[in-house]
Formats: sequence, structure tokens, C-alpha cells
Amino acid sequence: MNEAIRWGHDFASWQGLLVAGLCFASFVALAVSLAFAALRHSKMIRRFGEPALVAKLESYDATARRAVKSVMLLVAMALAILALARPKFGKGTRLIPATNLDVVVVLDYSKSMYARDVAPSRIARAKAEVGRLIRDLPGARFGAVAFAGEPMSFPLTSDGAAIAQFFRQLEPNDMPIGGTATARALERAREVLARDPKAKDHVRVIVLVTDGEDLEGDPVEVAKQAGQEGTRIDVVQIGGRAPEVIPEVGPDGRVVGIRKDERGKPLTTELSADGEAQLAKIAEATGGTIILAEHGETGIDRIAKGLQKMQHEELSEKVETVYDEEYAWPLGLALLLFVIEAAISEAPLRKRTTAAPPKKKRRMEQRHAT
Repeated sequence: MNEAIRWGHDFASWQGLLVAGLCFASFVALAVSLAFAALRHSKMIRRFGEPALVAKLESYDATARRAVKSVMLLVAMALAILALARPKFGKGTRLIPATNLDVVVVLDYSKSMYARDVAPSRIARAKAEVGRLIRDLPGARFGAVAFAGEPMSFPLTSDGAAIAQFFRQLEPNDMPIGGTATARALERAREVLARDPKAKDHVRVIVLVTDGEDLEGDPVEVAKQAGQEGTRIDVVQIGGRAPEVIPEVGPDGRVVGIRKDERGKPLTTELSADGEAQLAKIAEATGGTIILAEHGETGIDRIAKGLQKMQHEELSEKVETVYDEEYAWPLGLALLLFVIEAAISEAPLRKRTTAAPPKKKRRMEQRHAT
């Protein structure tokens, strides 16, 4: 297909189709008007008299020249329409570099992430699988947001090890404010992407890993704003609706008991139906996916596989055929035919002849000479 003809982007839009339709209609109208003019001329001659006798009265028959001018005008019009279509001829190939991928991991550090329905704990497993996700996506850039009641962030970087270390060194006990402020965390992730000038030209994905619902803000509205910016949010929901006790973890990372409320009853974590629906809407608002943790897994590995597939297939290096626009040739020929058609007159130019002097004047000149 190296020599295949393709048409320019004008015909890929309805505006181009409209212009082409008007040009074609003009071409048809011109052809019809020329044919009508020829028929009308023939009819007027027959009305004036016998065509054979009328032809003897004419000093020159311009029928052939009119036909040539009409054909040239129609051909020029057709070439002009062809130029408007912007034909392209394949000339070779070019290499399209891979599109960069920016991923901001938003990880929940609320104390409920100490729950052990996922071994060894939700937070420990999540940090390990986030580290694996970073290793599985070489070439991607990563940012980080750790959140509970307030978010903490790390800017986008190509150093995935730094992001893994950022998450690894934090614990839920290190967060200054408790809670699960998902809306603030997503807003911070948007800011991480907005602050990097290169991110606007990259594919942007936010991976939200959480076990709870946001009771403080409106994360769905933040997700809609991210979606309008072209950022996708994938959600990993850890924990289910079954109550799970929350361990009390000491500064050294060891479990020292069960967390209890003011009445001495064990604190449990569970995801409500509203919270589950909220997380689903966050993903849906941006065209992302939601993964439900099950069978002791977090689901982060499934997100990693999806991003890895996108990076290798959709964002990978590609080779495409290069097409050069060749509209100048038909346009130039059309202009030339228009000029020639205008220069050709319907009758040939008469030659200027010098009139002979009168006989009387010649005689006077002869006498004067003698």
C-alpha cells in the first residue's frame, strides 16, 4: 500500500463533506448550464432560418471553439475538486515513540487498614503489591498519595524505587489525623498531575486503594473533574461487608491487642452498601475499573496486569505509513486550464491589412513623380 492514494483530513469531517458536496453540485450545475447554452444556441439558429443557409451568413463557425472551452472549463473544475479532496500518496514509514504513562497511587492509611482479613494485614499486603505494580511497569512515572484524614504526597518521578520507599516507610499510626478523606486524597492526586508540565501529554491513571467510604467530602464529584481532564481512576476495594476487628498496633509494628471504643467494645471495620456504591461511581465517572478484594487477595495485581497490557499494546512504539499531500498538482493544472480557457476567444483574431490607396490618389502621385 506504499503507493495507495488516501484523502486528507478534510473529508474526515462533516465540514469537508459539505464543502465537497457544494463543489460537486457546482460542477454539475456548470455542466448543465453549458449543455443548456449549446441547445439554446442551436434552437435560436433554427428559429432564425435554415441552419445550412444561416451557416453561409456567418463569417466564422465558433462551435468547435466553444466546445473546447467548455471541456477545458469542466476539466479544470474537476481538478479543483480533486485538489480540495487533498489526495495523499504513501511515501514511506515513520516510527511513533511510545506514549508515556503517569500513575499516581492513592493508598489508604486509615487504622482500619491494620485489619487482618488479608494476610499479613491489609496495609502490609497493599504496600507489597504496590511495590510489585511499580516494578511491573518499567518506563512509567509514578506519584504517591498516602491518606487518612489528611493526604501526604510525593511528586511524579521516574524513580519507582523512591515511590515504593515512600509507601514502605509509612504506617497508619504515622498519620496525624485519622479518618478516610477520599475526596481530599483524590484532589491531591489531581494536583500532583497538574503540577508536572509533562503530565498533560501523557496517559494519566490514578489507582485508589482503600477499604472505606468517604463521609467527609464528595469523591464522586472530584472523580468527575478528573475524568473531564482525561484522567482515569481505577479503584481497588479492600475488605467486604462482613465486620472485621481492628488490631491495636504498637509503635514497633507489633499487635498489642484489639482496638476498642469508649465503652470497651471491639472496633470493627466493614464496608456499607453506600460506601461500595460510592467507590463504584468513582471508577465509573472516569471510565475506570473497580476491583473487589476476594479470597485473601487485594486485587492490585489485576490492576497492574491491566496497566501492563495497556503499556505494551496501546502505548507501545508503533510504525505508521507516512502520506504526503499532493493537492498542488491538480490545483496547478486547474489554474492553468482556467487561464488557457479565458485566453481562447470564440473567434480567431483578424489580421490587420493595409488598404490600397484610391486610384485618383495614385495618379496624382505618378504625375508628381514625373
